[in-house]
Amino acid sequence: MFKMILRNAGEQGAFSKGRPLGFSTAGRRAGNGVLYCAADYRSFRAAGCALALLGALAASGTALAQQKTGPGVPADDSLTWQGITLYGVVDVGIQYDTHSAPFSPYRPAASGNIVRSNSAGSVTGLTPSNMGQSRIGLQGNEPLSDTWSAIFQAETFFNPQSGQLADSLKSLALNNGRPLAAQSVGVDGSSAGQLLQTGYVGVKSAQFGALTFGRQITLVSEGTIKYDPNYNATAFGLLGASNTYSGAGSSENNRLDSTAKYVGNFSDLLHVAALYKFSGASGSANTAVQGQIGGEYAGASVDAYYSKVYSAITASSLSATQLATLPPTYAVANSLVGTISDNTAYALMGLYKLDPLKFSAGYEHIKYANPATALAAGFTDIGGYVLAIVNNTAYDNPKNIQVYWAGVRYSLTPHLDLAGAYYGVHQNAYGSGTAAGCSSAAHSTCSGNLEAISLDADYRFNVHFDAYLGAMYSQVQDGLASGYLNTTNINPTVGVRFKF
Repeated sequence: MFKMILRNAGEQGAFSKGRPLGFSTAGRRAGNGVLYCAADYRSFRAAGCALALLGALAASGTALAQQKTGPGVPADDSLTWQGITLYGVVDVGIQYDTHSAPFSPYRPAASGNIVRSNSAGSVTGLTPSNMGQSRIGLQGNEPLSDTWSAIFQAETFFNPQSGQLADSLKSLALNNGRPLAAQSVGVDGSSAGQLLQTGYVGVKSAQFGALTFGRQITLVSEGTIKYDPNYNATAFGLLGASNTYSGAGSSENNRLDSTAKYVGNFSDLLHVAALYKFSGASGSANTAVQGQIGGEYAGASVDAYYSKVYSAITASSLSATQLATLPPTYAVANSLVGTISDNTAYALMGLYKLDPLKFSAGYEHIKYANPATALAAGFTDIGGYVLAIVNNTAYDNPKNIQVYWAGVRYSLTPHLDLAGAYYGVHQNAYGSGTAAGCSSAAHSTCSGNLEAISLDADYRFNVHFDAYLGAMYSQVQDGLASGYLNTTNINPTVGVRFKF
């Protein structure tokens, strides 16, 4: 049996009897059964550490039940040793878009998938994470008593087609100063090149639920994953392609730093959950609260959600005019525009299983208002990006977004799933003056609509490997199409995914 010793910044400890530790440099002492690993965040030595850990896990031949692994991988087929599981997903495919900007090596999905303002022409290329985010992580479950366990999770998002860490904000920064027709895909998101996209520790009980602390996925985002017919697949669903709606109004809020989260499932009949984000300072700015309640019965599941995020950030690229006025103290590669708002969201989502069919549907209402506490230029956003220019008055009149979807998943065989879904978005007219009450593409504040329809198939060769193909059609109208180069897109995609 191996013993693992981990070193980091002068600290060390033993990875034995299920005691989780940190990361470090990779190396293995020959012949003594000791595996060394140390964190080196500035190089790819961490990859060697992961491979060494994988070898140790495989050699141990031990598999213990875990809370989850790669999607669809049962616990008894996981890479688990001493209560610690190594898991991951590698997802890559080939995509053609009728109207898109050139693909990005940094945005988690590379493609825009739906039509966007800079969708200039047809594009073909490799796209990652079409069905699910490519990632690698560790999670652990340490029994504390007959009913309580300590748990942790730490995972990193990456783009297998480019070898880059997922970094939505860098995809925006690369477009600073460029006209729409010269831009590549740039989309805001919660992945900003951080070493860890998820990192939490806590305790759980089968009777009382789980309480965890750290950087965590939000309740609304978990809900859209469960109740989206396509499980938030970026290539085949609006919820995954946009992330604005699963982020309850901001793509950056799918995952939040500094959160306390409670989740309780009682006899599989009642779901309750709560999440609070700390700002690390006084006042409500940069705090958030979410709640969830629902239940399951006879194949049906329903959940209601509430979300309030204060001083939420929607980042975008600097225009040429804004770039020309950028103070010399700001680095172009690290600077963005931030639109600040207080976002309030309500959602109701449900599904019904009638084998071999599963029906899913949802509705979400999002209200954007000017922030109670404004953010100043120079504010540091996630990933260390700086908001060189901020807009705290974008919503003198509140903007209201209604999001709705419905779809069906059909298990044609035990190995083959077929899915079809419809998604819609409606925006109210929230402008003033000549833009008041408008319903055209003259202003972005006019009322408008976005629609998407998708069809896809997923064939599972086994629990680890599957292949998929499908396409999504999207179109924008009126205010949501203001300033767009094109208003429709179709994105035929074929790819494969490996899960462990």
